[in-house]
Amino acid sequence: MEKRHRVFVAINLPNEIKKELEMCGREIQEKFDLVHPHTNLNNDLGDIELEGEATSSEYSGSSESIGKIDVGIKWVEKDNFHITLEFLGALTDEEIGEVCVVVKEVAERYNSFSLELNKVMYGPNKLKSGQAPKFVWAEGEKSKELKLLREDLEKSLTEKVRFVPENRAFAPHITLARINSWIWKQIEPEERPEVDETVDLPFTVESIDVMESVLRKGGPVYTVLESHQLKS
Repeated sequence: MEKRHRVFVAINLPNEIKKELEMCGREIQEKFDLVHPHTNLNNDLGDIELEGEATSSEYSGSSESIGKIDVGIKWVEKDNFHITLEFLGALTDEEIGEVCVVVKEVAERYNSFSLELNKVMYGPNKLKSGQAPKFVWAEGEKSKELKLLREDLEKSLTEKVRFVPENRAFAPHITLARINSWIWKQIEPEERPEVDETVDLPFTVESIDVMESVLRKGGPVYTVLESHQLKS
C-alpha cells in the first residue's frame, strides 16, 4: 500500500504573534484555575472532537505548555499556532507534488497583505442556548484579500486533488485551546469563565505553506514541505 501523508495548507504566524497569543492564554488560564467543576473526573479530556489536522496528542501537559490542564481545558503549544486554509487529508507523494504546484501558482497571483487578529473568544461562533463551547480561539478580521486567496486556492486544488472542502463559511482563526464539553457542563453557569478579549495583533501574510502533520507520542510534528511567497 502506498504511503500517505496528512497534509494541509496554512498561514504560519510570526513568532512575536505566537508569543502574544501564548501570553493571552496564560491570562485566561488564571480564570479557569479559580473554577471547581462538580465532578470527580481527574481532568480527563477523553475522546474530544477534533478539527482539521489536529489530534489530541497535539496538546501536551508538559511544563512548557501555557498552564496546567484544568476543568477540561487543554492548551495548544504556541509552535502549533497557525491558520488552516485547507485540510487535504491523507495524500500520496504524487498528490503532494500536485498540491505544491497548485499552491505555488496561486501564491504567485496575490500580493502580500495585512491581517489582524482582533478577538480571543469561545468558539465556534453562534452557540445555541445551553451548548458548550469547543474551543478558545483567536479570531481574525474579515479580509477581502484572504477571502479571494482562499477561494482561489480551494477551487484550484479541487481540480487537481481529491478532497472534500469544508461546507461552511470560512473565518480565519487560530485554535488556542480545546474544551471538554462534558466537563464544561459540570461547572455552574455563573462560575464559567468569561472569555471575550479584544486584542490588536496585526501582521503581514507573506507566504502560504504546504505542511505535513506526523503524529508522534509526544505530539504531532509539523513540517513545512514547501513555502510559497506571495508577491511583495
